Amino acid sequence: MSAYTRALTIISAVGAATAAGAFLTFSTFTIGGLKRLPPSQGLAAMQSINKQAPTPIFMLVLFGTGGACLLLGIDTVRHFDSGFAEYRLAASAIYLVGVVALTIGYHVPRNDLLAAVDPNTNEGITYWATYLNGWVRMNHVRTAAPLATSVILALTLAN
Repeated sequence: MSAYTRALTIISAVGAATAAGAFLTFSTFTIGGLKRLPPSQGLAAMQSINKQAPTPIFMLVLFGTGGACLLLGIDTVRHFDSGFAEYRLAASAIYLVGVVALTIGYHVPRNDLLAAVDPNTNEGITYWATYLNGWVRMNHVRTAAPLATSVILALTLAN
């Protein structure tokens, strides 16, 4: 494994593990805490969280890791005869699909819809219940994907 590949693998593994930790907090206790609030308050709190979420550091972790995984995938295809190449490629794809594509294609549109509803209306409260069920289920996927990525990539470093 070249020094470049090793560096991309380490950066991708650490970034993926960091992203997994951020998503894990939502899946294990943040959403649970919001569910305990009256629906209008839980909805308003999630609207506030969603406004705060796209901080530079979180975007760097989320999409910077995606960029590192993309570069790692390209490098791996170019040097596919190197050890554990198929695992690095699979790990990169898992992150890109399970985190980047899922965030852009599933979570962001639902967060945008949530931002547009009034927490003090029946429409808002109805959407909140629908939002919670689907969003949390897909957030579990978004938690497992970067965790799998980080574990697979860490194992490839043994080569």
